[in-house]
Amino acid sequence: MDGTPGESTEIPGQGMLATIDGAAVVAGNDRLLHRQGIAHPSCDARGTVVHVARDGRYLGRITIGDRVRADAANAVRSLKELGIERVLMLTGDGVEAAKGIHEELGLDGFKAELLPEEKVAEIERIISSSGDGKVLFVGDGMNDAPVIARADLGAAMGGLASDAAIETADMIITTDSLAKIPLAIRIGRKTRSIVRQNIGAALAIKAAFILLGAIGVASMWEAVFADMGVALLAILNATRSFRVREGASHPRKRRAILADTRNWKRGEP
Repeated sequence: MDGTPGESTEIPGQGMLATIDGAAVVAGNDRLLHRQGIAHPSCDARGTVVHVARDGRYLGRITIGDRVRADAANAVRSLKELGIERVLMLTGDGVEAAKGIHEELGLDGFKAELLPEEKVAEIERIISSSGDGKVLFVGDGMNDAPVIARADLGAAMGGLASDAAIETADMIITTDSLAKIPLAIRIGRKTRSIVRQNIGAALAIKAAFILLGAIGVASMWEAVFADMGVALLAILNATRSFRVREGASHPRKRRAILADTRNWKRGEP
């Protein structure tokens, strides 16, 4: 097949049909070959398999392998330590490829061979079954944008993400490091705790001086200094958020779910 391609048609989630030197060429996954009625051997290879056929005759396959990111296992482990209930993977890859990643990283589940609209339907199912829990979805492709928008919190891997995913995401991980996901959760929890502490301390101190002022114990200047003191204490307390680092945290039960797509891997096609 050394000729120049003619007309071509893309089948979303399946592959492509093209005409080369008058020959009908098919390149895609198993579903596309079944759709075209092309007989082919079964394939359980781990990785993304692209089958190639010409004029209805099977020629062979190309297997594209993926390597797990170096920080993926640590990221999953850190999420578990933070009390995240389920870490799932939604992917358009084949079942065997997804199963291998699932077993290697110790994920709680996966859905494979999903088309873009099927990913949206799956995230809808996850959200409806999570009760009061929140769903975080991490993606990078153009097809992930609708799912990122639908999740309670959507994150995009900035360096690899498509413009559509970045524009839709609530959070962008510019370093493409999965370790930043549990770090962001720690920072969020720490910040929320500090805000609650500051509000509680401010209300308590102000209420105390209102009461003392009403009974004539506290003077105007004492109240002014107390007000300034509350502001300084709040600022000093807020600086504790700078000490949040990557690493283990005390586990706390959370009904949150992390749904992730293909970002556990690198070297993707």
